[in-house]
Amino acid sequence: MRRVTACLMVLMMTSAATAAERPNVVFAFADDWGFHSSAYGKLDPGGVNDVATTPHFDSVAEQGVLFTHAYVSAPSCTPCRSSLMSGQHFWRCGRGAILQGAIWDFSSPSYPLMLEASGYRIGHTYKVWSPGTPADAPHGGAARAFNSAGRRFNGFSQNAMKATDPNEAKQKLFDEVRQNLLSFLDRNQDDQVDGDQPFCYFFGPTNCHRKWIAGSGKQLWGIDPDAFTGKIPPYLPDVPIVREDFADYFGEILAFDSAVGVLTEELDRLGVADNTILVISGDHGFPGVSRGKCNLYDLGTRVPLAIRWPDGIEVENRVINDFVSLPDLAPTFLDAAGVAIPGSMTARSLIPLLKSKQSGTVDPSRDAVFTGRERHVAKARTGNKPYPQRAIRTDRYLLIINFEPDRWPMGTATGYGQPEGELPDFAKLRENTFAGFGDMDASPTKAWIVTHREDQPGMFEFAMGRRPRFELFDLQNDPHCMNNLADHPEHRATRDQLDERLMEELRRTGDPRVRDEVVFESSPFTD
Repeated sequence: MRRVTACLMVLMMTSAATAAERPNVVFAFADDWGFHSSAYGKLDPGGVNDVATTPHFDSVAEQGVLFTHAYVSAPSCTPCRSSLMSGQHFWRCGRGAILQGAIWDFSSPSYPLMLEASGYRIGHTYKVWSPGTPADAPHGGAARAFNSAGRRFNGFSQNAMKATDPNEAKQKLFDEVRQNLLSFLDRNQDDQVDGDQPFCYFFGPTNCHRKWIAGSGKQLWGIDPDAFTGKIPPYLPDVPIVREDFADYFGEILAFDSAVGVLTEELDRLGVADNTILVISGDHGFPGVSRGKCNLYDLGTRVPLAIRWPDGIEVENRVINDFVSLPDLAPTFLDAAGVAIPGSMTARSLIPLLKSKQSGTVDPSRDAVFTGRERHVAKARTGNKPYPQRAIRTDRYLLIINFEPDRWPMGTATGYGQPEGELPDFAKLRENTFAGFGDMDASPTKAWIVTHREDQPGMFEFAMGRRPRFELFDLQNDPHCMNNLADHPEHRATRDQLDERLMEELRRTGDPRVRDEVVFESSPFTD
């Protein structure tokens, strides 16, 4: 009854715009795709993005708007997606604020269900919200899934590399993307979009998530690992196995980008592109490497974001430097559809930025973002405790608070079933995330760092070591966050100012981490 009442309220709040005037929404959201594209390489050359090739993402940006400072709320898939769907900081999402054990209880409104209640047809392909129960609940669950052509694209390199003809296999995977889209858009297969309702479609492949096939970047896409020489961030070893890992990751990014090309081709062919808000982004940073996924440094929280909307963006090919958070997309979609934005959404609509004619800084009040993390997958030795962090990122500074500095950021060396005190070997760390340090995905890079901890202790500390309560970095002078300024007397005023602003945001939005009773430290969050 509560959901029925909510749906009626949404219908009453919807504007009088006709279905033909209300924009469609297509959201392409890649699992584990961080801030890597050739568009960003052109803006800031000299790093790994020099090697990136993302022509379709770049084209969407050129036909719309490219955001240079887009961040997730949490660098862990389920918390990130909970915040994205509900338009809130992840810490406001109840059991959706964690990964293992996450539950969506419908107490928070989600933008897809609100759009559906207001007259939109909604659907999704591959992953939206999981792991979690019920799976993909905030986007209609299994009843709104369109995967009739298969889900093989999620294992892109695995499927392409085992084929007799990898190029032919790649084309079949792209055809799967096309047929899944058409099963939603064109259910009658007559080159006409089914019905006259506006639609909301979510495309969420997981191919950029580990584990992909070693050597696939070069074999499938011609990406030379040696092209990364001298470009690897200084907290990672610039060695052949790591360079190959980057090449393979960038190959998966190129596969996703090629799928974006399939989406744009079909939207154009069916004549619905002009009144469609097309959003391209990812749910957090590089998995299985130091300071990436599950970290509040930029490699973990900064993501690509490009938005195309021919009927709504008057001045295209703009680069916007305002700080935006992915939860801002929920009120953006509702705003564009004429649906009232619920008071529970702490995020802000991007419509003013999209409709502006300016580039650079458009809204000076968008000068910071707030990120955080609680529990991912690693089991601590003391009751499955999380590794709690919050951060504020401005144009110049990053301040991170590690609320429990005695705990291990990536979990302990003892894995699930691993004997106490015994470190796993290279093969286990490469293939099994839970062999040790479970909040860093299994990878060749992780295996190299742990097995070279004696001769490269600095690299091990960057990846796995304990961290002080405060970390403060001057990003203008130290873009890779190598020099912690938190305890330097000359930076104490800056630290205090950022700390005060961060804590005020946590208090204002009801973060349980700053209450007397921290619910994240007990059952059911630690079960």
